Amino acid sequence: MKILVASSYNHAWNSVRPEAEMFIQMVKQGHQVTVATQGDADYVARFRDHGIKVIDCYPTKKICPKTIRTLHQELKNGDYDICYGFNSKTIPNAAFACIGTRAKMITYRGTTGGLYRHDPTAYLTHLHPKVQGVICVSNAVRDDVRQHVLCDPENVVTIYKGHQLAWYNVDPTTRASFNLTDDDIIAVCAAHVRPSKGISVLIEATHHINSPNFHLLLIGSGFEPHFDEIKQSPMAERIHIIGHRQDVPSIMAMADFQVQPSISGEGLPRTIIEAMANGTTSVVTTTGGSPELVEDGKTGYVVPAGDAPAFAQAMNKLINNKNKIQRFSVAARDKLDHEFNATETVRNHIAYFNRILQQK
Repeated sequence: MKILVASSYNHAWNSVRPEAEMFIQMVKQGHQVTVATQGDADYVARFRDHGIKVIDCYPTKKICPKTIRTLHQELKNGDYDICYGFNSKTIPNAAFACIGTRAKMITYRGTTGGLYRHDPTAYLTHLHPKVQGVICVSNAVRDDVRQHVLCDPENVVTIYKGHQLAWYNVDPTTRASFNLTDDDIIAVCAAHVRPSKGISVLIEATHHINSPNFHLLLIGSGFEPHFDEIKQSPMAERIHIIGHRQDVPSIMAMADFQVQPSISGEGLPRTIIEAMANGTTSVVTTTGGSPELVEDGKTGYVVPAGDAPAFAQAMNKLINNKNKIQRFSVAARDKLDHEFNATETVRNHIAYFNRILQQK
């Protein structure tokens, strides 16, 4: 089949690779793929090396006449089967470009919440009349989207982005670089902080930690509103604000476990996936797709969102049992390799596209 993809690849290599490699695998299986993206994106050269046609065409706004014209001509002249839009800029332009062509418009949704029928802007994206299906990053996102779409709800499906463990193979950051030792138990929280990330819940949980050797590393941006809360923690001196880092997977590989205290809005968190790939277990909450990644009591712990004492209890179970950390970490890596692999992702996409193409 012929597939036109409209997405942004002008991001860090690791963040776009699961999506980008999916289309390379489709080409290897005999499908024709064209990618409309930023012409200067790092992945463009790899796309072209693997037989993907690349169009330097990325919208400057949600309705960009130049982009719509370019995509429409490509869809019409190329007689495409599928047009696949990935974000709030590419979806509206691709959807309007599909008008007057035989291409089926498919969108991607990566987060829960924020999609409502009373919101006029939603009719530019997933509620656009040309949209015939939505591929969601997790079951939590799928269930949310199905409540609002105008297309057949059965065409709103979950297809996990596929991963290969080799993509994440990194050497652990040294503990000494943080003035920590092998005797310390280290947890990592990596986030671009906003209210939905639940950082206050995490800091409150530190009031219930029972080990003097436990250290918490906070990586990312936006922690400033929580400085006073951190100072009030009984383990304030063992909470380390690291700031933005390029080597988060290496730090994850060094840590004993990672924590994600989110209270809303998650799709399928990449930080959990990076941790799993490096054999690092997690403590997460019930929000979004986190429970689909973490199997409670087997690959990590899942606790009710917003419950600081429960979050602390789960952390204490790991802090006080290094054997459990090791066992959960191995199981987490195996789960990612078997249930979230790239081969399965491509197979599921092609099967889904074929089903959509059979519909009138």
